[in-house]
Amino acid sequence: MASKWTAQDIPDQSGRLAVVTGANSGLGKSTARELARAGAAVIIAVRNTDKGEQAAGDIRREVASADVNVQRLDLADLASVRSFAQELAAAHDRLDLLLNNAGVMAPPRRLTADGFESQIGTNHLGHFALTGLLMPTLLAAPAPRVVTLSSEVHLVGKIRFDDLQSEHRYNNWRAYSQSKLANLMFCFELARRATEAGTPLVSVAAHPGYAATNLQFAGPAKWHERAFMAIGNRVIAQSADMGALPSLYAATVADLPSGSFVGPDGLLGGRGHPHVVSAAAKAYDREAWTRLWELSEQLTGVTYEFAAAAPA
Repeated sequence: MASKWTAQDIPDQSGRLAVVTGANSGLGKSTARELARAGAAVIIAVRNTDKGEQAAGDIRREVASADVNVQRLDLADLASVRSFAQELAAAHDRLDLLLNNAGVMAPPRRLTADGFESQIGTNHLGHFALTGLLMPTLLAAPAPRVVTLSSEVHLVGKIRFDDLQSEHRYNNWRAYSQSKLANLMFCFELARRATEAGTPLVSVAAHPGYAATNLQFAGPAKWHERAFMAIGNRVIAQSADMGALPSLYAATVADLPSGSFVGPDGLLGGRGHPHVVSAAAKAYDREAWTRLWELSEQLTGVTYEFAAAAPA
């Protein structure tokens, strides 16, 4: 029987530059640490740079050779997203790997700086804009890859094109599941468009199963939600390090086809080691991919240019 894939199986990442959003804690921090351990230079892209610096310090203490730096990125503010992309392009001639990891989960209804419902705005639209603005820098790399983090809750998600911002009716978990289905549809449509344009860019998605992180407590405000999460984290969840393995597999396995979806191999996909999985049938609705993409372009003002950057 084939052995289970672990972080020790990550290929050498020397010479590669990676951006991991939301890497100050949880899955993102574990992902950033293991990429750095494998030799990648890692940019921790976070809203709170103090927390980001703490995470970078932790990683450097654990991995003496780690090349990690912190850069401010607020995915709930398109001006911040634009500034981040401009600063990165000015400082680096290419970006090899973008991990769209950051997210908010099931908070009370609130709006982003641009007036979007916070979950669709942060989890999907922020990453849609970020990826598009970084596309020239990505395409300057020989084998660029984008990994977008989804969730098993996409199974109950629905893209409500008539109420994407949950203005008429808001349920925090329904909005979260919509954003995670949107993440998958974005990944698949990016894979299709990048391939049709003849670029080498690979777009893949991952989900962590049920991993114990602070995400469960940063969003839900109701006491019974938080109590359920506390019990789940103790009884059901796997560690953040295990939950990060699907993202690391998606980011580093060389022959992974564009449009793949990676998740744990255990019972109901809740825990275990990474392997390629299938999403819900609705996630493969190509008409919905296109509709969501075009709407995302309208809302963010970001359009994608798939022509490779000219050499300096």
